Amino acid sequence: MRRVLVLGAGVSGLAAGRLAARQGMSATLYDREPSPEAFASGLGLASGPWDHLLLNGVDLVVASPGFAERSLPVVESIEAGVPIWSEIEFASSFTDTPMLAITGTNGKTTVTEATSMMLSKAGLDAPATGNIGEPLSDHVEEPHDVLVVETSSFQLRFVEKFHPIAAAVTNVAVDHLDWHGSAMAYAEAKKNIYKNQTADDLIVYDADDEGASDLVSDAPSERFPVSGRRLPEGGGGVDGGSLVVGGLKIDLTMLEPADPVHLTNLAMAATLAIWMGADPDAVTEAAVAFRPGAHRRQLVLEADGVRWVDDSKATNPHAALASIRSHDSVILIAGGLAKGTDVRPLANEPNVSLVLGIGEAGPDLVEEAGDIGVLAETLENAVRIAGARAVPGTTVLLAPGCASFDQFQSYGDRGDRFQQLVKNLNMEETVK
Repeated sequence: MRRVLVLGAGVSGLAAGRLAARQGMSATLYDREPSPEAFASGLGLASGPWDHLLLNGVDLVVASPGFAERSLPVVESIEAGVPIWSEIEFASSFTDTPMLAITGTNGKTTVTEATSMMLSKAGLDAPATGNIGEPLSDHVEEPHDVLVVETSSFQLRFVEKFHPIAAAVTNVAVDHLDWHGSAMAYAEAKKNIYKNQTADDLIVYDADDEGASDLVSDAPSERFPVSGRRLPEGGGGVDGGSLVVGGLKIDLTMLEPADPVHLTNLAMAATLAIWMGADPDAVTEAAVAFRPGAHRRQLVLEADGVRWVDDSKATNPHAALASIRSHDSVILIAGGLAKGTDVRPLANEPNVSLVLGIGEAGPDLVEEAGDIGVLAETLENAVRIAGARAVPGTTVLLAPGCASFDQFQSYGDRGDRFQQLVKNLNMEETVK
């Protein structure tokens, strides 16, 4: 019986362990501090400090994203000569169902959800899975027409045969240096999305993003550029007030939001769906109905000519810059845990009239902003100051460019708090 050691007993680790057990393998989970779900799983479980003896007799290590490539369990697995696979590599070895894969620094979830929705509207069984929250291991033993897989750089780092017949690279910017160790290692992990593709396969990418364009330059598959601002040669994008992908043409007034970032995401999703044979009418219906998830450039409130927008999901500078550039006049609330990235460029965008710094990175942002910088420190103070300074035509934008863990449990927690503060402020103004 093949013996598998799964590093990490979170959602994907538990799913991989269950899959291994269903396939007749001996599966052991290792997690320094396992959850109650791990204890109740019925799988073999090891906890506490890492012990290299756990590798004895192991045929395969399945590494969860929580274990960085420089972590001791991963390093010692490599030194012991034990193959290391990610959960998506492990799961994909048990299915012949065609797979579409999406990766990138930002926008992965939006493109994954939109692609799945477009294919479903076309009558295909096409669940969204992978990094999106539903592990691939929970789907590979079921009959599906296609699997739409969101893949992170962590998951792509350890793949060997993972082969999506079509893939998308939303964008590539420096991120997760604490996990990969260098920008080069991060990019090399992303490249694995097309590692096993051939000339019969497809790679879609943002033609306006230098990182994505560079990343796919040596892909063996057919390259298809898209844009939310123009119509790139040989690709899809915006042309004459419409979103155009092949024979698909959607009036921009039917799409919400119609900012370049969202249009790029829809163009990518439409390209993948049409590649899989989806009817253009079904793709159009889905594109018109689709809305990005919570805390992704979400309009919270519009009052007295001021728009309050929650983009708490912009957890790195690349995402925050894209969000800032989608608005004409911005009061920016930014800061948090920078994770080793340089957040100062956020303060230099010409359409930003005021920078309100919060969290650990707040002082750096305010120093860079100079006369238009105010150290608010907390989100509560930032919302209060923004409310006093905003004039009609202004967008108060929460686009932190940083992780949330210095002050909040997650980007969702941060976004929820922002939305509640904005609504409370509006109620106070109404009472006055």
